Amino acid sequence: MHLASIDTAITRTQFSEVAPVSYRESSSGRPADQAEGLRRMTQGRPVRVIAVSSGKGGVGKTNVSVNLAMALSATGKKVMILDADLGLANIDVLLGLHPKLNISHVLTGDYDLSEIIVEAPGGINIIPAASGVSSMASLSDVENGGIINAFSELENELDVLIIDTAAGIDRSVVSFCRASQEVIVVVCDEPSSITDAYALIKVLNKEQGINRFRILPNMAHDMKEGRELFNKILKVTDRFLDVSLDFLGAIPFDMYLRKSVKKQSAVTLAYPRSPSSQAFNMAAQKINKWPLPKRAGGHLEFFVERLISSNQG
Repeated sequence: MHLASIDTAITRTQFSEVAPVSYRESSSGRPADQAEGLRRMTQGRPVRVIAVSSGKGGVGKTNVSVNLAMALSATGKKVMILDADLGLANIDVLLGLHPKLNISHVLTGDYDLSEIIVEAPGGINIIPAASGVSSMASLSDVENGGIINAFSELENELDVLIIDTAAGIDRSVVSFCRASQEVIVVVCDEPSSITDAYALIKVLNKEQGINRFRILPNMAHDMKEGRELFNKILKVTDRFLDVSLDFLGAIPFDMYLRKSVKKQSAVTLAYPRSPSSQAFNMAAQKINKWPLPKRAGGHLEFFVERLISSNQG
């Protein structure tokens, strides 16, 4: 795959279709008030906000989100996952959970966000989204504001918030990634996955000013293949973009991972000694060594501000 052809293809298709996500400050000061609520929630403890995304669907992004959360929890961290694929949620399915409530019920005003949080195996908490509800994929500004108010009132103590975004480069994905402190891009060794991962990186860099990405190859045969895949993306970004890429490791192609999916369990719990579990544990150790946010709350206040403006424009 030629470097120039990748960049040209992206520029002519996906990149040109994505408009910048702009933040428009409310004249009433409401976003600032909501941001202050999150600062109170995280007072005294820095919180990592990590978006896990992918340019292409079907690369195991949600499985990565869940198992990274489990691996981080095993190190003593308090971890929560936000299922940010609001209309096609599947974290609950992956873990065999059956939540009766989700974010759509918060939007109706019948429940608080704290009431829909689900405790999952492995000591993590999950904020479930709706599945098969098309309206959730295109929320109005007022509905987004309802979610934001809910987050501002959340009192859970957290060390890590993992945002499992939808696949692709639509407006909601860009907004969630821009609002996070770290962006993990999951990719597998397929031309379409590589091209779409580059598209995501390019959009976030050119339109949102994000210049650091953590690359996590999935379904690699071994670490060497994972590193080679990372180098493929690195060669393209080094030539066309001003970004820094970090190799987070590689998740191997593992039959135990497939078995865990059928059992509706995380592989790190069902088969803790499996090759993929060991890889997730190594990735979690690297994440724990990343510099902590400089102040309590990190970008959480920006996270809610971006939510309210994610569908504007």
